[in-house]
Amino acid sequence: MDAIPHQALSGELRSNDASKAAQTLAPILRTLADPTRLSIYFLLRSGEACVCELANALGLAENLVSHHLGVLRRSHLVIDRRDPCDARWVYYQLNREALNQLALQFGALFDTTSLGERAPMCGPAALLTVERRARERLP
Repeated sequence: MDAIPHQALSGELRSNDASKAAQTLAPILRTLADPTRLSIYFLLRSGEACVCELANALGLAENLVSHHLGVLRRSHLVIDRRDPCDARWVYYQLNREALNQLALQFGALFDTTSLGERAPMCGPAALLTVERRARERLP
């Protein structure tokens, strides 16, 4: 996962930087926007689980839970491992490395200290900004 460019979070309006940040975070937001996947995510925060445990906790069919786990895996939010004694059993857990990167990216996204103080350069708001700056320069 790529880091969010700092310029996309504050300063000038830069379409390219904002687009890069959106392309990095949008797939994760889309994945977690589904209530079932978000519920699975929260259940896996407790630790490793198999499909049958998750299906039981959610009151859903195992094949539906498997489908959602596949989406979470392809988004790199979840990793799996096969039981060494019986390969038919697969256990799922959250991908700590990916979550650490996401925590940094989303932390930066919601960090109010990185918000810019930019004013619009067009429309009535731009005129007010010019007037305000002129008044600030007066002794």
